Amino acid sequence: MLIPAGDPRAAGLVTESRLRPDPAPIEPAPAAMERRRAVERAGRLPPRGLITDDLDRFAAECPGKVAIVDGSRGRQAVCDFAGLRARVERIAHGLVQAGVRPGEPVAFQLPNWWEFVALQLALVRTGAVSCPLMPIFRERELTFVLRQTGARVLVVPDRFRKIDHMALAASVAPHLPDLRAVYVVAGGEAGGQRPGRATDGLFHAFDDLLNADPPRGGLDGRRPAPDDITQLLYTSGTTGEPKGVLHTHRTLLDALDLHVHHFGLGGEDVVFVPSPVAHQTGFLYGFWLALRLGATAVYQDIWSGEVGHALMDQWGVTFVQAATPFLSDLCEASARRGRGPARLRMFVATGASVPRALARQAQGRLHAMVAGAFGTTESGLIAAGAPADPSDRAWQTDGRLLPGAGMRVVDEAGRDLPAGRQGRFLVSSPGMFVGYLGHPEWYDRALGGGQWLDTGDVAVIDADGYMSIKGRSKDVINRGGEKIPVAEVENLLYAHPGVAEVAVVAMPDPRFGERACAYLVPRAGQRVTLADVQRYLEAEGVAKQYWPERLELVDALPRTPSGKVQKFVLRDRIAATLVDEAPRQA
Repeated sequence: MLIPAGDPRAAGLVTESRLRPDPAPIEPAPAAMERRRAVERAGRLPPRGLITDDLDRFAAECPGKVAIVDGSRGRQAVCDFAGLRARVERIAHGLVQAGVRPGEPVAFQLPNWWEFVALQLALVRTGAVSCPLMPIFRERELTFVLRQTGARVLVVPDRFRKIDHMALAASVAPHLPDLRAVYVVAGGEAGGQRPGRATDGLFHAFDDLLNADPPRGGLDGRRPAPDDITQLLYTSGTTGEPKGVLHTHRTLLDALDLHVHHFGLGGEDVVFVPSPVAHQTGFLYGFWLALRLGATAVYQDIWSGEVGHALMDQWGVTFVQAATPFLSDLCEASARRGRGPARLRMFVATGASVPRALARQAQGRLHAMVAGAFGTTESGLIAAGAPADPSDRAWQTDGRLLPGAGMRVVDEAGRDLPAGRQGRFLVSSPGMFVGYLGHPEWYDRALGGGQWLDTGDVAVIDADGYMSIKGRSKDVINRGGEKIPVAEVENLLYAHPGVAEVAVVAMPDPRFGERACAYLVPRAGQRVTLADVQRYLEAEGVAKQYWPERLELVDALPRTPSGKVQKFVLRDRIAATLVDEAPRQA
């Protein structure tokens, strides 16, 4: 069903089809710009191309080679490099015709579909900034991001995983004065909303971008510079407010090339992309990695270990980088089939530390190298196991330093600690981000006025240079690579009429690494259940993955003399409780 401008659900929406006024381009943080100028003055800023240069090269050299296998929506779609380039050009023309300007953010909430890939590359062509959003985002997260970015264009599926994204967009649009156009990708699920040709209202068909006539002058003058912003990617932080991480073409490609060199990858590889492409793991180390190599990329939109195993077998996948749940489920599928994917040679586990027992099991079941790794949205990959490493070192640690990156373990005063000593983990990389949208002070604080990013993690580096993450000082729960904004969830629960106090902490989980547990002090005379908490957060428009998955009712929260909640006490308490419960559940 198309929601036209006159529909009551679209009340208050701007119906102007042409995008006006032109927004100001997104710029790096002042401190990042000064660092870049210093490097330029020193003559240490080599020439750099764009990811679309790789697309052009492979479309010319091997036009018929398969670039994309879209194993989604109940069927498979295959596109070669020449076909991908043609689609990118057409969508870029459509974006220009729609009024998208260089340097402005365009938001898109798409799953792992070919449309994500083609749209993002088209945004590079036009010089616009890509702002990919997780499909799990609901009203609260979507409104926050679109309001902060001032995005005038949003691209969504009609329906995905039972969420009506057109209705979702219509519900938030009245609160977003900058939003002018929502383009809808049809065919997500049977019965989904499928607008036809462009209308005079808010909603337009994605095909209208794909089928637009070339604008006068084509894409002349649209090629961005390597140090222009190209990616605005949101990640949750300790404050509860999502952080909009800014990357340039140069920083992403610099980070990517370290990765290619470390793992010895090439065009003969086949890259599997089950991780959401709205996460840096799927975006940079899946989508962009395959394009950089001229390799075939195999995408899966809704994760299933059985389906993933079959896709990997069918297309001869050799490399995958994904979070712990993907590894766990692929192991189970391999156990049921009696073997791992036929050509798989490397699984790099990122997003959360891999339980060592799982890594050992995976090594045997997959008959492939399983390597731990560490990276951040801000810095890219910093450390990982390598093909030449002894297998036990590859998966018993979080790896060794990638050539060109840097890592340090320091004490609270910032002094370097010797090998084997645990402390604050700092990293550096040529792929370091260049700012947080709207918060230059966060950038200055994160890098401490220098080149070293304080990850908020606690780590140890042994005498052989292998690093292991021991914990985190940041108050973030890492649910299989999806970071839960704890402070935001707590703030919402504090507004629940039955809640007097609440603290949300991580509890160990064999599949996801961590899940959220809420310790709750109910108000006098009130009875609060886990179902009540989850229904309340659903009504607030919070993504399901952010909801607590266990509730512990207590009379009081443990606090310091100054009144701060001692979350480490609660984390230890729930971990011990789970251990005590394990025999009864076996």
